[in-house]
Amino acid sequence: MRDYSEKRDFIRMKVDSEIVLTIADTGRSLTGVCKDLSGAGMSIEIGEPFAEGAEFQTSLPSSNEAFPSFETIVRVIRCTPVSEDRYVIGVEITKVVN
Repeated sequence: MRDYSEKRDFIRMKVDSEIVLTIADTGRSLTGVCKDLSGAGMSIEIGEPFAEGAEFQTSLPSSNEAFPSFETIVRVIRCTPVSEDRYVIGVEITKVVN
């Protein structure tokens, strides 16, 4: 029997890499840190809170020139403060752009 941490549909990979977020409504871009990534979502540490349901595009640069950046459209499913000015947002990948 699998324990709770193994019940996800996709395994999470630790990433700790810079990610660019572009807010759908305004086109404004900001930078965060992608903490982990799975086939269905990711967690991102960022300097401002996002409301549940907010949508934006992400671009996770590739460390290998032979591969393009990983670009997605995501929706926020939770936002948790981790310090006075830092938040971790859990996002669901709704579309892979490239």
